[in-house]
Amino acid sequence: MKVEVQNHVDHLSSISSITVPSTHDPHLLDETCLMLSNLLTEGGRMASKVSLVCEEMQKETLPQVDRELSISVITEADTDDILDLLKRFFFKDEPLNTFVKLGECMELEIYCTKNLGERSSYKAVNSKGEIVGVILNGTIKKPQPGDKPPMKLADRCAHPKFRKIMALMDHVDENFDIFEIYPDIDRFLDCKILSVDTRYRGMGIAGMLTDRTIEYATQNDIKLIHVLCTSHFSARVMEKMDFAEVYRLPYADYRVNGEQVFEPEKPHVAVRILTKRVDVQ
Repeated sequence: MKVEVQNHVDHLSSISSITVPSTHDPHLLDETCLMLSNLLTEGGRMASKVSLVCEEMQKETLPQVDRELSISVITEADTDDILDLLKRFFFKDEPLNTFVKLGECMELEIYCTKNLGERSSYKAVNSKGEIVGVILNGTIKKPQPGDKPPMKLADRCAHPKFRKIMALMDHVDENFDIFEIYPDIDRFLDCKILSVDTRYRGMGIAGMLTDRTIEYATQNDIKLIHVLCTSHFSARVMEKMDFAEVYRLPYADYRVNGEQVFEPEKPHVAVRILTKRVDVQ
């Protein structure tokens, strides 16, 4: 199951390796605006129209933020705090959620937190003990001969709007088999959600969380990390981290009964799967 990485625009500024071009070219200026869109506003898995924020305003904001951060494993005891962060910065901003006007969805909450018992997910915590960023991961194993076909995600989803999103995930599963591309692996680590409090942008939190995830995979003999991105911005973030695209489905090509199901705001134009091989110790 894959709902994808945090699609916030603020992730573009939350990774220290991403730089913003300085140019008067209108096309590059548009790109710059997109990358900076969440410096003052909440962006996300569904970004809307953006505004350019000057560097001076960013400098005024950063000193107000608690910069003493630590990265640690998430446990089931963190569930309520994790959901609080996601509801504020992720659930309402993911492109498909925004398009269908998802609203409250208990099934999405269950999906996001169901793998916390694996202890493969990580949180960024400030000196006050507040969670300001998370990466939620889960291990997916290769089906074995004789295994019963898994139930489709949409078939067990009661929420009508979320069921549309799950049906898209089912379609991707039916048309793309990652184990055919990587026949040497028997499991992979699925990075489901990466979300950072917008106040903590520009501090490299997304990069630190991803690095810790790569460390976990290496230590646990997991050779591949997988991300399904429904957002243009989250895909760009992962590409900056050397993830490579292995599958793309334009939203215009996903149709049910001849009708296009999803048409989120541009630049969100496709579902993309990106992967990264990791060295095993």
